[in-house]
Amino acid sequence: MNVLDYLVPVAIGAVLIVLIMGLWNMMRGGSPNRSQTLMRWRVILQFVAVCVIMGAIWFSQSS
Repeated sequence: MNVLDYLVPVAIGAVLIVLIMGLWNMMRGGSPNRSQTLMRWRVILQFVAVCVIMGAIWFSQSS
């Protein structure tokens, strides 16, 4: 197993955690600025997760 086998679930988990935190903050009527910040982090983490997944696919094809 290589490093990407561990990074894929970690990246997806990070996106899930930030998404849940942002939704929880919005549903309980928390600070709109905090919700906006969390949703921005979600977008960044989704980009990272997609890059990690694409890298894992690419490396698995070349092996």
